Amino acid sequence: MVIRRYGRSKVEETEQKMQQLQRVLLRIDATVEEAEGRYITNKAMLWQLDMLRQGMYQGHYILDTFRYRGHGDHDEVSGDRAVALPSITSSKLLFPLPVSSNMKMIEKMLDSLEMLMRNMQEFIVFLEGYPRICRQPFNMYLILDKVMFGRQTEMETVLNFLLRLEAFGDGNPGVLPIVGMTRVGKSTLVEHVCLDERVRGHFSSIVFFTGGDLCAGNMTVLRDRGVIKHQDVTASHGRSLVVIEIDRDIAEEIWKRLYSSAASAMKDGSKIIVTSRSEKIASFGTAQALRLKPLPEEAYWYFFKTLAFGSTNPDDQPKLASLCMEIAPMMKCSFSWANILEGVLRANQNAQFWRRLLQCLRDIKSKHLLLFGEHPTDLAQKGHPIHLCWLSRAQQHVTVCKIYEGRSLQNIIPELTLHDIYTGCATDQAKFHTVAWRSRVPPYYTYLASCTSHASRCSMISKKRPR
Repeated sequence: MVIRRYGRSKVEETEQKMQQLQRVLLRIDATVEEAEGRYITNKAMLWQLDMLRQGMYQGHYILDTFRYRGHGDHDEVSGDRAVALPSITSSKLLFPLPVSSNMKMIEKMLDSLEMLMRNMQEFIVFLEGYPRICRQPFNMYLILDKVMFGRQTEMETVLNFLLRLEAFGDGNPGVLPIVGMTRVGKSTLVEHVCLDERVRGHFSSIVFFTGGDLCAGNMTVLRDRGVIKHQDVTASHGRSLVVIEIDRDIAEEIWKRLYSSAASAMKDGSKIIVTSRSEKIASFGTAQALRLKPLPEEAYWYFFKTLAFGSTNPDDQPKLASLCMEIAPMMKCSFSWANILEGVLRANQNAQFWRRLLQCLRDIKSKHLLLFGEHPTDLAQKGHPIHLCWLSRAQQHVTVCKIYEGRSLQNIIPELTLHDIYTGCATDQAKFHTVAWRSRVPPYYTYLASCTSHASRCSMISKKRPR
């Protein structure tokens, strides 16, 4: 009786702290939403806004952890809610902690966020001095899967580079390298920047080139090969923005010829953005290279939860939310696999199905770690094939050899999707292509997957280690 009474009082105290945490998060959410609806140009203000975002993501992660983890079937329940309270603040923590540790975690996060808000009083006052963004899309803050997520700070960095007029210079165009791994969001970031009204008003033309167009090394020749994203023939300044997407390394001699040609062909104030997976392009820049990294775990959970549930409230389905918190870390903060699994999760909002999917992802991870020594997400990033397990009892197995952008294949997009394959749709073709996912944000790429099919599970994994 004494133990139950003590445990009950601790649970009530923890729930009270969680309610306080939720109220603080509502204030932070409102502040971040108001700030993102304004043109903020001050770097210190942007840095403070980024601190607010990170605090918001961390706070929601802690709150969701304690709110949902106790509803999972894997948690032990013994007649009182005290032992059902979650105690995991990271996917790497596997051992349950006592209720007192839960309380300390919540109190620590609550104190941190309250101090953050107290230090933002000047930020909130200064915010009133910045103009609002006109014609902001209605779904900017409501549907995260239809807008660029988690790259606001990077976007402001690129905007500051593009809109800054050089006081002194040699007349050569400024160059900003953007470096990041495959499908980390380089093209999405640049596309959103180029759609900004301030950028379109600053440059008379915006032209995109790909790595295959650079062999000539001459800007005059390249003009006929580029894709014109924006052109204003009435602009008198003549400034232009050139975006170059490089799939692989480019020889330094070719870049020097290209830049020399660009300097003579482009007007003063023109700018160049170069994106690539290779760190070598960092040396091409006249400005410090911008490096895109995967989202932090807390921010990724905020994004993944929105994709998985859509307009459905996770609080109404705590068992699904608990399973979702187990599924999210399996993606290793990958935008690609979050978008691929989105359709699978939304179409089957059933706890039993999500439990099977979680077990399937665990099997895929363990098999790849055992045979290849790497997580399947890391293998996919390097272009190595990965092997899918079925959610049904079908005997056919599919290996995803490569995921690539289907820009030039708009007329031959396959009807079969990776969602169909994942849920057990069989095919009689040994080699085929499927739609991995269609992006809902600019530049609206369709990503395809080249696959091979095997008749049985015995041959589903090659014994050869990828080089």
